Amino acid sequence: MKLHTNTGGPVATNGYLLADEATGEAAIIDAPHATVAPLLKVARHHGWDVKLLLLTHGHWDHVADHRVVTDQYPSAKVLIHQLDEPKLIRPVSIFMPLPFDIAPRKADAYIADGQVITVGKLKLEAMFTPGHSPGHIVFYIKEHSLLLAGDLLFAQSIGRTDLPDSSPADMARSLKRVLTLPDDTLVKPGHGPETTIGSERRSNPWLEEL
Repeated sequence: MKLHTNTGGPVATNGYLLADEATGEAAIIDAPHATVAPLLKVARHHGWDVKLLLLTHGHWDHVADHRVVTDQYPSAKVLIHQLDEPKLIRPVSIFMPLPFDIAPRKADAYIADGQVITVGKLKLEAMFTPGHSPGHIVFYIKEHSLLLAGDLLFAQSIGRTDLPDSSPADMARSLKRVLTLPDDTLVKPGHGPETTIGSERRSNPWLEEL
């Protein structure tokens, strides 16, 4: 397994390129502005075939460059949870004007809780983790102790729940769910540096009241 990270856009959002070297299949996880083209350049360099764009949720900073993926890999499928597809169809920003145009589109398929998505021989378990958004999803690769966490959990913080369709109660339940993962699980968040489940369980001040 190879995982490459690129950070970009007005709010420094992380995008990821996940590849199974054995089969040459790859996926992009989230598509922040200005992050996707460099990740696809890495994919082409290695001869990897990008099959999927997996979206943790539909907020504009995570979907902005979806079209870059499908322009370069026309057969790539765009997946999101059904409850967040409206944000993909009509990208909007609540607290600031959209700094650039984002092409509207529908998902090619929906992601369901417990669904196992394959990237080559890699198995990503989709976990439904609403709270930050109604259709938020994280991806857990048990074999590699890796959680692609979107805007659920950050190093020493959590995703905001003051948005119009956020839910603090759902967020609490979702955080409790991922905190059942092993301590050594590496967390790759939608913003900021990587961390581990154990580190956040021990010292994240936002988790103390759970």
